[in-house]
Amino acid sequence: DFSTVCRRQKSLSVKLPYRPSTTALNLLVDSTGIKFLGEGEWKAKKHGTERRRQWRKVHLGIDADTLQIRAIVVTTNEIGDSPVTAELLDQIPEDEPIASVTGDGAYDTKDVYEACARRNAIAIIPPRKGAQLRKSAAFAVRNEAVKACRRFGREIWKHWSSYHRRSLVETKMNCFKRLGEKVMARTFERQVVELNVRAAILNRFTELGTPVTVVVA
Repeated sequence: DFSTVCRRQKSLSVKLPYRPSTTALNLLVDSTGIKFLGEGEWKAKKHGTERRRQWRKVHLGIDADTLQIRAIVVTTNEIGDSPVTAELLDQIPEDEPIASVTGDGAYDTKDVYEACARRNAIAIIPPRKGAQLRKSAAFAVRNEAVKACRRFGREIWKHWSSYHRRSLVETKMNCFKRLGEKVMARTFERQVVELNVRAAILNRFTELGTPVTVVVA
């Protein structure tokens, strides 16, 4: 019965399956938009965008080693990237060490650095142009990045800090949208569950597609 399934979806608890990293977790974070109302791209281009067109924003944190989704937060499109970083980190078990958190310039805020400091994680985030040094202890890593960018240039800092690994989470966003660029549910609670189910499915696909390497004597 479809109505029964629809009612149960609101209270469904989804647990992300994942393969633990063998070392400290290197988390890559980013966000993307998912449509839930409005017409397709072709009609919008031909006839103009309707006012009722809306989006949901999906914030993901993936393991740089296993490429599996470790944290997911769904918000409205008015919410920025940095305010939900702490919530993403809270989804990582306390007993699992986090080595680094890598994000783009949108994460260059005090809230993000404080959230990383609470988990003893190095924040690999490019400082804004013209960034100044800060006195707070949470900005210690950022201050070093600012000094490196001033002395050696931004490109060299990105190479040294392995910032370019962030492209892996952008690729994961593309894979996430392969399961559908819009959600079918109409209420926010059901949309959150539907997107969490997608993340769980994508993690299973990633696990099945990961090769197992065995040393042969």
